[in-house]
Amino acid sequence: MGSLHDIAREVRPYGDEHLTIDFEQQVVMLDQQRMTLTRKEYDLLALLVEHAGEIVPRNALLWQVWGYRADIRTRTLDVHVRRLRKKLGAYAERYIETIFGIGYRFQPFQAMRFFPSAARPGSTELRPPDRSLALAAL
Repeated sequence: MGSLHDIAREVRPYGDEHLTIDFEQQVVMLDQQRMTLTRKEYDLLALLVEHAGEIVPRNALLWQVWGYRADIRTRTLDVHVRRLRKKLGAYAERYIETIFGIGYRFQPFQAMRFFPSAARPGSTELRPPDRSLALAAL
């Protein structure tokens, strides 16, 4: 298995309305401003983004980012997630979700979009889109 850096080179750049990551250049931009991340913060974010939408267990993160075995007790992961969230500012909780007792999940930014209501023809009432299909896929 290759290193994080080898794997990252094979992954296409990530981008949404606020966050972009160029894995090849190892550059992270938030609202067109370059983020200053430590090596471990970058590795952690890159790994979470590579597995966007998936729950990544604590043990997997500790092993792949720090090389720590499952029997090592440490809070370093939590400290790094806290620092990343601080740097992500207002978007922190939308991007990095804590799955209590299991690990973390990166959620790509999806702005809430409103569409005219289909219930009444000609209505200008706004409502959120039906997300039942998206939730069923999770």
